[in-house]
Formats: sequence, C-alpha cells, structure tokens
Amino acid sequence: MISKSEARKTNEMIQDENLDVRTITMGINILDCADPSLEKFCAKIYDKITRSAERLVKTGDEIAMEFGVPVVNKRISVTPVAIAASACETESYVEIACTMDRAAKEVGVNFIGGFSALVQKGITAADQRLIDSVPEALSVTERVCSSINLGTSRSGINMDAVKQMGQVIKETAYLSREADSLGCAKFVVFCNAVEDNPFMAGAFHGVGERDCAINVGVSGPGVVKRALEEVRGADFETLCETVKKTAFKITRVGQLVAREASMRLGVPFGIIDLSLAPTPAVGDSVAEIFQEMGLEYAGAPGTTAALAILNDNVKKGGVMASSSVGGLSGAFIPVSEDEGMIAAASSGALTLDKLEAMTCVCSVGLDMIAVPGDTPAETISAIIADEAAIGMVNSKTTAVRIIPAPGKQVGDMVEFGGLLGSAPVQPVHPFSAKAFVDRGGRIPAPMQSLKN
Repeated sequence: MISKSEARKTNEMIQDENLDVRTITMGINILDCADPSLEKFCAKIYDKITRSAERLVKTGDEIAMEFGVPVVNKRISVTPVAIAASACETESYVEIACTMDRAAKEVGVNFIGGFSALVQKGITAADQRLIDSVPEALSVTERVCSSINLGTSRSGINMDAVKQMGQVIKETAYLSREADSLGCAKFVVFCNAVEDNPFMAGAFHGVGERDCAINVGVSGPGVVKRALEEVRGADFETLCETVKKTAFKITRVGQLVAREASMRLGVPFGIIDLSLAPTPAVGDSVAEIFQEMGLEYAGAPGTTAALAILNDNVKKGGVMASSSVGGLSGAFIPVSEDEGMIAAASSGALTLDKLEAMTCVCSVGLDMIAVPGDTPAETISAIIADEAAIGMVNSKTTAVRIIPAPGKQVGDMVEFGGLLGSAPVQPVHPFSAKAFVDRGGRIPAPMQSLKN
C-alpha cells in the first residue's frame, strides 16, 4: 500500500519537479498479418493496430486524470516491418509506413515505431527494401519512427550496413529539409537493440515478445535534481543514496500506472523502463543534475563520472521498486531535448567527443545531435561505427540519432518543436574516414561473445 506521506510526496514531485510518466507504449505483434499481397498486408496491419490500441489513448488519459500523474505520450511499437513484410511482393515498403501512420492517427497515439530491420549479421532482401524505403517513408509520414540494429556483442558489427546508414541519414535529412530535417529525428541506428524498449525512435516489438504488451517509460530528472539540492556539498556516498531513494519513488509511480493500464486494457504488463528522459522544459534536465553535482556545465571534466554515478544509482533504486525492469533503463542525453544540454552545446562545453565518452556509461549515446548539412556520409557512418563499437565491446545498448541539417553550419539552430526541442549545430572532425568505411564486411564479435 502507498502511505499518505508517499502520496503527498508524489504530488509534490508532479507539481513542482516535472515528474511524469513519459510514455505508455503498446507493443503489437504483426507477424500474423503476413501476406504476399502488399495491399492485403497493409489492410491487416491497419485492422490489428487500430483494434488492439483503440482504447490506449483514452485509458492513458483516464489514468492521468484519476491519479494526477501526467502521462505525456501514448505510443505503439510493432514487430520489425522487415521481418513481418518479408513475404510481400513489392519493391518498396513506403506504403506500409503510410498505413502505420494512418493507424497511429486513427487511434490518436503520438508515435508508432517498428519500421525497423535487424541486420547485425547480414542484410536480407526484405531488410534492404526497408532500408531503401526509410528516407521517403520518414519524409511522407508524421508519426512513424524507424530503427536499424546493425551490431551486437554476439555478432559483431555489420560494416556494410554502417556504410549504408550514412547515406540513408543524408538522404532522409535532404527529403525532410523543409522541416529542419525532422525525418532524422525519427530514425535511430542501434548496436544491441532491446526488444521491449518503450522510447522512440527506437521502439519495436521484438519477435520474442508476447502478442501484445504494455511497456511504460518513466521520467524525472527534475525530481532527482531537487533531491540533490537537499544534500548539496555532501560526500559521494550520500549523493548516491539520495539518487537511489529518488529513483525508487519515481519507479513506484511508473509501476502503479503500468499495472493500472495493463488491467484496464486487458493487455499483459511487460516492463518498466527506468530511464531519466529529459524535456526542453526548464527544470527537467539531466544536464542540470550534473551542475547540481558540482560541474559548471555538462561537458566539463568529471561529466562522464557524474553520468556513471547517475546511471548506476537510478538502476539500483529502480530495481527495488519493480521486478519487471527492462528497456534501456538509465539516463538519456539527447541534446535537443534537454535545456541544459542545449546550453552546454551552445557554449562549447559539450562536444561530440565528450558525448562519445559519455556513451560508455549511459543508456543510448549520440542522441539528437545536429551537425552541418555538408558533413560527408562516410563521416556519419564512421561516427556510427564508433558508437556501435562501444556498445559491442561493453555489452550494452548504444545508438546514434544524428541530424545533418542541409544549409546549416556550426552555430546555427535546428528547430523541431514540442518534445524534440531544438539543437545547436555542432562541429565534426574534418578528417576523412572514407577508406575505413569503404572496407565493408563485418567487424567480428569480441571474445566475450564466446562466454557460454
């Protein structure tokens, strides 16, 4: 049972510290929609998505109203389309993306993920069709998100796919240039992608999942910052204990919402994702937590250590509050979505190199990074390879969401609005990696892949 004091404290966190449930994401298996006819496949997935999720938004709003906990986003993830649509006799999957978009709008969700392919060991004909379709699909749809997994600790890194990703991202940026390359904000490249991630743009419903599931992502950087204000100047043991206790309280709220949503929708509860996901709102920033820890700016010496402390103790506190922890679980550092990170990047304190170092100890990696529009595709591919290598060697999820904004140079801003925020265009190294990327083939898995 939740005590009166716990309830009172939770209300304070919601009202004053930007605590929210970032997303309720319904995962839907669409493998049973397979059909050689593209038209029939699209009709089947539209029917299944709209039927399964018809009460998702209403239920999320009702829970938010009754419990006083903001539920910011309601989302859907589906089985990776490259797998589900592999039987379709077609050269393009753009129509599938358009169908997903219509279904998302029909049920009222903010995003639908799963326009995805898993190519860590090789690229099938269906995978290639999906990859080729990504730029157009993301430019003609509003709510569809796409992801590609091109490496794992077990399989190594598919460098043929890495090379293609640079070209795909450049083309996506160009086709959506009228909206500051918004298409790239809906596309993420993974190493060690997880099957139960509720957060976009990387969410998909894994083939090992049940037919339908409810996954919840919680958020609360503002709550953590406020808690650390109470122990300003204390030693690291006290700091860590404070983060753990706060993460416990945040996760309890997520657990309550998840169980309630699962019961009302009649859909099994999957996981709680413990990630601290910031927003552009003042006071809801991971970067401000670093400042409260004692750093002048995110990116200053000590930032990687501060992020490691935060990530580890969020997990330690969260697992005590829920036995169903999954997804990415940690701290997100999306530059455009975090008011403090935007300020740090604009001031020059936060660079690509520092963000790469921070990737070693956090959930995702280079997230929502704007770079000059004339950045070569090979440079983007090499950046992806660096991040994938960190994930592969350390047996963790890493990802890249990068926006080469056409016509933009260092110091310019790209504006996405809403949850996606805005980002300053950051410099990249001018030196070429073309000969490296052009080698192709596969980087073998590290020795730890043989630990069985």
